[in-house]
Amino acid sequence: MGKFLADFKEFALKGNVIDMAVGVIVGGAFGKIVSSLVNDILMPVISIVTGGDGYKNLKYVITPGHEATADGVAAVEEVAINYGLFIQNIVDFVIIALSIFVALRFAVKLKKKEAEPDPAPAPDPEPTKEEVLLTEIRDLLKSEAEARK
Repeated sequence: MGKFLADFKEFALKGNVIDMAVGVIVGGAFGKIVSSLVNDILMPVISIVTGGDGYKNLKYVITPGHEATADGVAAVEEVAINYGLFIQNIVDFVIIALSIFVALRFAVKLKKKEAEPDPAPAPDPEPTKEEVLLTEIRDLLKSEAEARK
């Protein structure tokens, strides 16, 4: 049991796990900001443009509901498909996905600039005709010497 706890402590205190925890917390806060942007700024403008009173109220009623009456009839809740809320969640998702894509793209570009190696050294110049000839002569002499042995 002691080894298990030691392994867990080592895992939990690694930098990656702590970074991930911070990312989750910041992501949750970012999600709230995006939801507020969509709910409080974008959707009201879109509803004005489309002439409606907002996407939240768009729904398809399957079974209408009614309140309780004095006769003792119980209240019935409305059964509806709230497609307006679904549209709003799609807009939330697209904005969050786009924001994450832009942030990751920016981070990758920064990382690429840091990791860029020094320019490659210049290639060796082509040997001159004299150097090629001397190399051939040296190789020929070596092969003749080996053949005599």
